[in-house]
Amino acid sequence: MVEAMGIMASVRVVCIEDEPEMIDLVRLILSREGFEVVGAPGGMEGLQMVEDLQPKLVLLDLMMPDMDGWEVYQRLKANQHTNHIPVIVVTARAQSIDKVLGLHIAKVDDYITKPFGPAELLKSVSKVLSKKA
Repeated sequence: MVEAMGIMASVRVVCIEDEPEMIDLVRLILSREGFEVVGAPGGMEGLQMVEDLQPKLVLLDLMMPDMDGWEVYQRLKANQHTNHIPVIVVTARAQSIDKVLGLHIAKVDDYITKPFGPAELLKSVSKVLSKKA
């Protein structure tokens, strides 16, 4: 796993998440593999950050106070400057209907439920980025 991740050194990821502890956890896990993780504490700031930074990947929480994650996702996909960027939903919404909506209807690139382990996050990131390579 680590060798496969090594080719992705210095890949920028924007984590749109309203819990600073979760941003720190994602940064800790991914930075060990050479990723640069930039945190956005809400949907509006996240949308602007993704457009400005053009990351290789977005990790998106669904439940945020300023803007629902699905609205953030729709805006990312409607914007010609950001619609090519893959999105992994990272959420506490673990019900199967939410996963079906995300993967099959909204067509997010992957869906991870909290709490998750480092290996699960790395596997998802690696899978999504290798599809886009």
